[in-house]
Amino acid sequence: MNIRKPRRLERSVIYVSDWVDLYADRVEFPDGRIIDRHHILEFHHDFVGAVVENDEGKILFVQAYRYPLDSLEWEIPTGRVEDGETLIKGAQREVLEESGYETTDHKLIYTFNPINGISAKRFHVVTCRPGLKLGEFDRNEIRAVRWTEKEEIGRLIRNRVLKDGFTLTALLLYLNGME
Repeated sequence: MNIRKPRRLERSVIYVSDWVDLYADRVEFPDGRIIDRHHILEFHHDFVGAVVENDEGKILFVQAYRYPLDSLEWEIPTGRVEDGETLIKGAQREVLEESGYETTDHKLIYTFNPINGISAKRFHVVTCRPGLKLGEFDRNEIRAVRWTEKEEIGRLIRNRVLKDGFTLTALLLYLNGME
């Protein structure tokens, strides 16, 4: 089956960095309509988040200041996967950096595209168990660390306390049986 899809006619570079590139594509759609500036973000790394559950059934959260929102947010440990790093190694590193805990029993449960209208960026959700607390968390990036009961997570979602899209998606997948 031949699927008709939009095609790029031109690409203009707007911004390039080590983190993200921004382009404006001229795109022709199957009906002949042309969009002169379809903005595309290209991220250089995938991102991974870890849902860490301890033996008491509590989930690990970190509190980070988010500059674009000018607010403190409770989130699961997340970050970019570095060059040459597997998703599991990236999850291990991020949890250790953001909480001080080593982790074990990692399992990739889901991969999704959070902004697929303008980017091919991929987020990966890993589940794991905490190991030893090896040290302190990165106080430059993280303000606090806490363990939260699953029932409390439901209340935090209903009360709109948890707002981070990656965290919400990961928790909803995990708490609904995606293990």
